[in-house]
Amino acid sequence: MQGTVDGFSYGLVTPLVAYFMACLGGALGLRCTTRSMLVSQSWRPGWLALGSAAIGSGIWTMHFVAMMGFTVRGTPIHYDAAMTFASLAVAIVMVGVGIFIVGYRGARGTALFTGGTITGLGIASMHYLGMASMSLDGKLEYNTVTVGISVAIAMAAATAALWAAGQVRGFLWSVGASLVMGLAVSGMHYTGMAALSVHLHGTSEPTTGDSPASLLAPMLIGPLAFLLLAGVVVMFDPLMVMGKPTVVPVEPKPGIPAHTHVRHSARRLRFRPRRTVEHRGSRTPQNR
Repeated sequence: MQGTVDGFSYGLVTPLVAYFMACLGGALGLRCTTRSMLVSQSWRPGWLALGSAAIGSGIWTMHFVAMMGFTVRGTPIHYDAAMTFASLAVAIVMVGVGIFIVGYRGARGTALFTGGTITGLGIASMHYLGMASMSLDGKLEYNTVTVGISVAIAMAAATAALWAAGQVRGFLWSVGASLVMGLAVSGMHYTGMAALSVHLHGTSEPTTGDSPASLLAPMLIGPLAFLLLAGVVVMFDPLMVMGKPTVVPVEPKPGIPAHTHVRHSARRLRFRPRRTVEHRGSRTPQNR
């Protein structure tokens, strides 16, 4: 029996909140990635890790906020907690791999393509692993073509976002990039949901059960708290907000500073006349 799927049980509330969470996570992650390009090598891993966690938490929160409005008529929906949090870990790790590639290799060429591909696959993996965490009296089936389109959207969105992070053009530039990224990630989510169809088994009588909101709300507390803390870090770091350094970034380079050469040359000029005078003085008595 074909199940009736409703992805907008609360109207536009869940899509709008989900879009906001995707934009928030994207904005924080992009600012952290930008910040990592303005500091020395010793600080770069920390900023890249914070950016990875922010983007991963943002898209994961977006997904499950949107899933609060997802219902199937005739059967309750339950979520496996372990698999749900595993999807969060997959998102953070795969997004982190892509961000670290761009953070160290630059947002261009092969590095950008590789980082964007891995990050996009991480977003798609999080989505479909989160869908696999659902349990209901039925079977989930997906349209292969629509799934492929959703993965392509995720990869394109991730590549564009990483490219924007590498431009370092200021706060407004990153805000615009995060809005586009949020739209693309939300579009990927609802494209993936459009590929879904549910076939009910009909082995049990329809029950009301717990609503998706009551099941998912406790799981969202941790990622939401993390995004709040990451937002505080961004707000109190002027360099991250402005997106450009006030001075030229200092990078460790081999060699001796220029002023050392100047001091050494001055010392040579000072001792040469003394050696010459002493040498002449020692030769004069011998000639006489």
